[in-house]
Amino acid sequence: MYNIQANPSGTRTIEVSKDHLRTIKRYSLFQHLIDSTGIVNESVLDKLKLNVRSLITSNEGDNKDLLDLCIDVIYHNNMKAFGLQQLIRLYIAEIVNKENEEEETENSGG
Repeated sequence: MYNIQANPSGTRTIEVSKDHLRTIKRYSLFQHLIDSTGIVNESVLDKLKLNVRSLITSNEGDNKDLLDLCIDVIYHNNMKAFGLQQLIRLYIAEIVNKENEEEETENSGG
C-alpha cells in the first residue's frame, strides 16, 4: 500500500494499492492522457474520469478492479490535479521502471 500526497502542503493523502496500479496498467489509463506540454491540470483529471466512465459503461463483464480504482483513487474526495501528478509518478516508479529492470535482466541472460 502506498500513500500519495493529494495537495502541495501534504495535509491530504490518498491510499493506492498495487492492485490499483495493475488496473491502471491493464486498461492503459495513462496512455495518451497528457498532451505534449506535460502539464497535469484539472482538465487532464476530467479526461481521465471520462475515459474510465466510458470503459465501465462499454465493458461487459467484470469491472470490479476498475470500479475499485474509481472509488478508492480517481473519484476520491481529495483527488485533484496535484494528486493525479503524484499518482502518475508512483505508477512510473513502480510499474514502468520495474518492467525496464526485468527487460534488462532478461537481455543480460539473467
